[in-house]
Amino acid sequence: QAFFCLLLCIPWGSSCPPSCQCTERAGAKAVLCSSQHLEEIPKDIPRDVVFLKLDANSITRIPSNAFRHLSHLEEIDLSRNAIEKIDRAAFKGVAAGLRSLDLSSNRIRSIPKEALLALNAKLRLANNPWHCECALQEVLWEARLDLDSVQDITCHTAPRQEYVGKPLLQVLDAGVNFCSVRQRTMDVAMFVTMFGWFAMLIVYVVCYVRHNREDSCRHRDYLSSLPSAQPCAD
Repeated sequence: QAFFCLLLCIPWGSSCPPSCQCTERAGAKAVLCSSQHLEEIPKDIPRDVVFLKLDANSITRIPSNAFRHLSHLEEIDLSRNAIEKIDRAAFKGVAAGLRSLDLSSNRIRSIPKEALLALNAKLRLANNPWHCECALQEVLWEARLDLDSVQDITCHTAPRQEYVGKPLLQVLDAGVNFCSVRQRTMDVAMFVTMFGWFAMLIVYVVCYVRHNREDSCRHRDYLSSLPSAQPCAD
């Protein structure tokens, strides 16, 4: 009995990161790394973790495959960090099983839509200095956002000054479509490029015709300058 008691008292997280506390919550493994002044995501997180709390640290980036080896992961709390960059494949390997992802209260201005649209998790994106653009609009329309925090997704910067400081949802409800603005910009750029090529083609044709005309005139003048053939004497 003493032996089994000893086994139960041994922490499960023998590979627990030094700055974290490893425990169990409702029978599931949890790694708690809150407020530990971490500047990056620990690399020695146990593989069977289900709940991961990394909130209130100084993490600035979520690199590709940051959680790929954590196949049991269901909840990630990355709120109240200093995250500015999220790679496209940041959540590769955990997209299917992840149920909750908290990225609120960071420094995120933009995010690759591929990083979030593959997730089935409920997302919290509030209180970030968002640049309102097409990618963010698509995330709002297609991702599973936490309904309680949607109103706190605010335009810190935007293509037009009148949208700054307003909730993104309010701007979109007013009929603004950032994706159509981008499409129009691309269409105008394509039109200008095609017009430039067409103008170059016209100039080339005009120069070619003028050059041939000058050559023809010179040839005609040369022929007219030749002495006329004299008739043969009888």
